[in-house]
Amino acid sequence: MSYASTKVSPTFPAMQFPVIGGGVMGLATIVLAAAWVGGIRQALLAVIGFAAGIALYHASFGFTAAWRRMINEGRSVGIRAQIIMLAVAIAVFFPLLGQGEFAGQALGGFVNPVGIALLLGAFLFGIGMQLGGGCGSGTLFTVGGGSSRMVVTLVAFIVGSVIATADPGGWMAWPEIGRYSLVESLGPWIALIVAAAILAFVYGLLGYRESKQHGAIAPLWTGWNGNLLRGPWPLVLGAVALAVINIATLIVAGQPWGITSAFALWGAKLLHAFGMDVSGWRYWQGDPALGRSVFADVTSVMNFGLMLGALTAAGVAGKFRPQSHIPFLSLLAAVLGGLLMGVGARMATGCNIGAFFSGTVSGSLHGIVWLALAIPGNWIGVHLRRHFRLD
Repeated sequence: MSYASTKVSPTFPAMQFPVIGGGVMGLATIVLAAAWVGGIRQALLAVIGFAAGIALYHASFGFTAAWRRMINEGRSVGIRAQIIMLAVAIAVFFPLLGQGEFAGQALGGFVNPVGIALLLGAFLFGIGMQLGGGCGSGTLFTVGGGSSRMVVTLVAFIVGSVIATADPGGWMAWPEIGRYSLVESLGPWIALIVAAAILAFVYGLLGYRESKQHGAIAPLWTGWNGNLLRGPWPLVLGAVALAVINIATLIVAGQPWGITSAFALWGAKLLHAFGMDVSGWRYWQGDPALGRSVFADVTSVMNFGLMLGALTAAGVAGKFRPQSHIPFLSLLAAVLGGLLMGVGARMATGCNIGAFFSGTVSGSLHGIVWLALAIPGNWIGVHLRRHFRLD
């Protein structure tokens, strides 16, 4: 395959102004609601989520497809983009976390324990993301972009998340070895040097392996037509944009970017609306989020903004076209994948964003352990896809 020409013809479908209008009006509504219950910072988080949706959609920045391509073809372009994303974010995260505050806002990373629940949860999530067709962020941006199948995945994702909060099998009490933070142990600057060296080594190893197998390395800057508004964006631009999104989230919210905790909250609130009291469940005990507006929840507000950002980007690109027919096996895979991701994300304290991306850039060991177990899960999920006729 030749990668000499990366210029794409600048011809676009007509903009879908009703879709764009719906996305912008939806954002305005979320911003006002968030500002009403949480103030200016909460409103700003909705805008940050909106920007994340645009970046994810225009760059088609998905973890699921990138890992599948690596498993099936040995092409590492998507994973190398993720390494760049991590490197840019770490360069800012580590010093900020070492400082502990920014402009009066206290800052804290996602540093979670490593235990059996994390191992099994990440493994299940890896299987689920290949069957469901998207990860945490991928599910949201494709729903916003008009994928009918991914709506099914999202609903199952929410169901699986709230099932996990009922603590089936007593997973919340399973053994763990505690937490470890590279930033806390080595200090931000030494930790930054160590992390940069590891990322550079892995990046070089992936490039060497791909070059040896294919004779050339797929470039990160390809598919770019120079139009930032209408897309598509090259992967490297999406990688940098998502790093900036996470940095902005840390500065504004005081914590990194997350996705899936909101799904459990939405499911729990829905059960409560139908008369089921979940406040006695161990997972929810002492959590004030159940009694507050969903617009007071940082992750929920960002998720709403993300879907609206993807919706708007799809309208601007003229590509919002929901499907009316989903094959039965594909539908079944979406349900199964969503359930596995929902259960897995709660057990593993997050998904590819909250556990892997935000955990890793927080200097937490659990972010790397999550990846180590999610990869074999993805391998199994990739090989299960053929049984559901997804390839």
